[in-house]
Amino acid sequence: MSRRSTGFVGVWAEMQRQQQRQMEAEARQRRQEAQHARAYQRRAAQSHREYRQAEALRRTEELDAQVASLQGLLASGCQAPAFSASSLMRPEEVQPFAPGPLAQPVPMPNFNQYQTQSGWTSSRRAHAQAEARVRFERDWHAAQAAEAHRQQQLASYQREYQQWADGQLAEVRAHNAGVVAVTEGVRRRDPDSVVEYFSAALYASTAWPEGFPRQVAAAYDPAARQLVLDWELPAYSIVPEVKSVRYVSGTDQDKETPRPAGQRRALYREVLAQCMLLVLHELFAADELGALESVTLNGFIDGHDPTTGRPGNIFLATVMASRSSFRDLHLAQVDAGSCLADALRGQLSARPDQLTPVRPSRRPQDVGNRVVAHGSDEDPDLYGMDPVAFEGLVADLFRAMGMQAVTTQRSNDGGVDVDALDPAPIRGGKIVVQVKRYRNTVPPTAVRDLYGTVQDAGANKGVLVTTSGFGPGSHTFANGKPLELISGAELVDLLHRHGLRGRLGEGGRQAAAHPTQSSPDTRLPDDYNVLGMSWTGSVALDVCALVCRGNRVLSDDHFVFFNNPQTPDGSVRALPAAAPDKAAICVSFDGLPATADRFVLVAAIDPEVNPDADLSGFKDACIRLLHPGMSELGRLFRRRSNGDWDFVLGGKGYTGGLEELVQDFGIVVE
Repeated sequence: MSRRSTGFVGVWAEMQRQQQRQMEAEARQRRQEAQHARAYQRRAAQSHREYRQAEALRRTEELDAQVASLQGLLASGCQAPAFSASSLMRPEEVQPFAPGPLAQPVPMPNFNQYQTQSGWTSSRRAHAQAEARVRFERDWHAAQAAEAHRQQQLASYQREYQQWADGQLAEVRAHNAGVVAVTEGVRRRDPDSVVEYFSAALYASTAWPEGFPRQVAAAYDPAARQLVLDWELPAYSIVPEVKSVRYVSGTDQDKETPRPAGQRRALYREVLAQCMLLVLHELFAADELGALESVTLNGFIDGHDPTTGRPGNIFLATVMASRSSFRDLHLAQVDAGSCLADALRGQLSARPDQLTPVRPSRRPQDVGNRVVAHGSDEDPDLYGMDPVAFEGLVADLFRAMGMQAVTTQRSNDGGVDVDALDPAPIRGGKIVVQVKRYRNTVPPTAVRDLYGTVQDAGANKGVLVTTSGFGPGSHTFANGKPLELISGAELVDLLHRHGLRGRLGEGGRQAAAHPTQSSPDTRLPDDYNVLGMSWTGSVALDVCALVCRGNRVLSDDHFVFFNNPQTPDGSVRALPAAAPDKAAICVSFDGLPATADRFVLVAAIDPEVNPDADLSGFKDACIRLLHPGMSELGRLFRRRSNGDWDFVLGGKGYTGGLEELVQDFGIVVE
């Protein structure tokens, strides 16, 4: 039975790998910037022909460097530091308390600076001194009040800091305790701990170039002290198809010379053999506690069986290596293919480029213990993802959507987690992205802060991405501004639509506790009515509803609008309208909270559809109370003292739009 590992060691190992990937990406960006600068200088100083020749030479040098990197994969990988559980231990320290300007006491006024100058008559001097005393006492009392306020703010800030620091320290200690627990599990030969530990070793490795896959399924046989694992190998495309590039001035084009097929096949076999040996090296090097007597390794690629066309794992290499036989190898000097096939008695596909398979030896499912899979097709839990990795995933999403995107530094980022650039004309431009890996609703303050960041950065748009959701106050504030709010459910949908993976919790793609706009509970209440709203004119309106007590909405969740299509109890929900109505709300009046005594319908201009419209186009408005069979029962209502509901005449306009209205009813729009 397969399961996906949820061990924190694997999570932290993955975080280290993501950090390594980020550093490599930054290094690549610096190299690219330097290359672009050199290219610009060449374009300014050289002729078009010389520039094109230089570019062709540069591309050829890059291809040569890529081949050299593949040829030296094993040698360079063996120089990487061995994995150790201690590398996952985090220091028990937190950022020190830094109150900033609050640490500076308010300066107290000096009475000597208020003294009058000499040379006046005694009566004038006495009067001036009295005035100086009044000014001094006024300023002294003001300074005392400011100092008291500073001390109050400092104490509050220090309490908040201490609460944060205690939480950080508790998290670090829990993490370190978990590392110790896994290490002790390896010492006891616990199969799950052993697999978790060595999977982390492979994931934390810095030996693998960018672009190499890291998918593994493993099991441990404690009796034989043998780790059995399937490891994904790179596809044939890892070897460049082009050997060199030459500029042809006559046609003003680059001519690519293909790499000879035999040379490419030989290099691919060599790369696969090096991968197998490097995995064995990393596993045995990480075995500080002597848990491994031998390793059975099966190398596969994800593909389609050429004989059946069915997708699946195609095994291209297999080997069983004991610790003693592997210890005697000098990997820096071996021929990888000969070492794998002859010294270790393994098998390597004769034609891996044609997916000619080999028969794997012992498989993880043959061991008898549970098989733990890492990096498989199961979606990672976004809630459990490390913040750095989550920001990287969001940046990957923006890149998959055709934009340029990079994550920012962890400090001095100005409230920006991802910088993106949409190259599309007219609608494109600079985008600042903030990422909130929350379980609770994002507060409106975060949306307002994002808007300030957009203005400060001179960006075209701000995007707030979260694993949770947003309340009506956030949506109301963002309405009509260059802001886009992406909830957890929308994020998961975008990830899957662009070939990326993610889910919210153990339930799958979406947390089941809170229905969202993308998957609302469509069951209607047992006893309900429909409120239909109609009007004349071409203005586009958003119709909303508020369940209130007096002039206050019961809660943000009792504001039903386009981003919150129903109340938590389902007593109020938006419905598609049927003619002659242009909007419809379903209401179970008996199901409304007992504290509610007002039900308010709101018609607001949609600024995206009609940015310059006003309510002059809202005429002949009518609200009808309808039976479920759509027969009309009455028009225009409130709950009376006896508990029944009745229609009443009334209405109010808000020049400040929907934002002013919801604030008037107690919804926070900060």
